[in-house]
Amino acid sequence: MLTSNRALPDLDETVDGALAFFRTAELPQLPFVNWKRPLVLGSGNAATAGRILFEDGGARFADESSYARELQRHPERFDCAVLISASGGKDAVPMARLARERGLPLWLITANAHAPARAYADSAHALVFPKIPEPYTYNVSTYLGMLLAQSGEDAAAIRRFIAERVSGAVPKTLTRFDAFYFILPPPLILLKDMVLTKFDELFGARVSCRAFTFAQTRHAKTLVPSETECFISVGEEQTRFGASEQRVYIPLPAPPYGRAGFAAAMAILYFVIGRIQRQHPPYYKDNIERYVRTASEVFGERISVMIE
Repeated sequence: MLTSNRALPDLDETVDGALAFFRTAELPQLPFVNWKRPLVLGSGNAATAGRILFEDGGARFADESSYARELQRHPERFDCAVLISASGGKDAVPMARLARERGLPLWLITANAHAPARAYADSAHALVFPKIPEPYTYNVSTYLGMLLAQSGEDAAAIRRFIAERVSGAVPKTLTRFDAFYFILPPPLILLKDMVLTKFDELFGARVSCRAFTFAQTRHAKTLVPSETECFISVGEEQTRFGASEQRVYIPLPAPPYGRAGFAAAMAILYFVIGRIQRQHPPYYKDNIERYVRTASEVFGERISVMIE
């Protein structure tokens, strides 16, 4: 039992723990052969994980705000529904229920063996991914495991790369910045929403975040400058935006560390965000107890600070 929420791990510690865990954890196979025209459902970062997993297929996507419209207008467009949810609860339950009511076979991809949404999926269609205990909303191991299962990336190599190349690239002077701007390579722009969501969860309105590609950044994104905005370029160093003391370069893996797939990039970005979290006041830790009480009431289920 934690004596104080100040003892909760920071996000970078959870990334390291998840990568250590996935060196040996057995991951379910994702049967893409069964998903020809799926409607991929998810809320928050589960929706983003779905877009990454199905980026090369003929899927359509819906989140907690759009799933009812998609399922009610043209259910004949889809041959199944694939629901992605770390907990398999909260918004996942009405999504699963409506998919079944519309006659769609439901597949559930989750990290919770007791997910309430399993009630609407055949037992053979529930893929349960292993995870480590982590603070509520972090969802590092939950979605990282799914991305690793798709890409086959080497968790041990990613962990080694972060320790040897990324950790030392994050300066210890980030406390003076109240805004961060991530410049992402075009192939990895799908991770943008994961980055923004994580800032929302950890910092609220106290520390802001933006994320674009280099090409997008050229279009008036820096019209109004700020001396307290830090530009973090990922995978390619840049010298155009921000003063030199406002720039940070974060490398991406290359041989012998493997390749820079979505799993490696997610782990690296979350690690960097965790280092930013360390250098700022503990907004998340000081507010998570109050938040889970409110969220438990809103969603009608018990939510804990630590998810086992």
